[in-house]
Amino acid sequence: MTTIFEAIRDDHDTQRRLIELLEKTEGDSDGRRELWTRLTTELEAHAGAEERHFYIPLMERDLTQDHARHSVAEHQELDEAIAEIDATDMSSPQWLVKVKQLGERLRHHLEEEEVEVFPVAGKALSDDEKTSLASTYRDDQDRRRAMA
Repeated sequence: MTTIFEAIRDDHDTQRRLIELLEKTEGDSDGRRELWTRLTTELEAHAGAEERHFYIPLMERDLTQDHARHSVAEHQELDEAIAEIDATDMSSPQWLVKVKQLGERLRHHLEEEEVEVFPVAGKALSDDEKTSLASTYRDDQDRRRAMA
């Protein structure tokens, strides 16, 4: 059975690939627009499902509460960066600069989750919770993607 950690890590790998591809684009092109849409849809579905099915359970435990709150706050920072990029002309050189800044923040956030949060959460969650949360996380994420 898949654990919540494996499910989230799979999504992190997808996010890393998408931002890497996006950082290599030029100008206002169909490819750039498609990658931006895919990335923002992925990030929105991931953050919503992750907060509900990973971070809320972690906030209920003293051991993981601070980590969970910090990660949710970083989700908000990423949302603000996305909104700033959306407000920038895609053909502007500033657009790519802002995307690269988003990439740095995103990679920091993903690494922090995997290196700092996952080990502590692994101690706080039971084996049954790790697998059941993966299932509800993926179901919620699929629903969110379908609504995008």
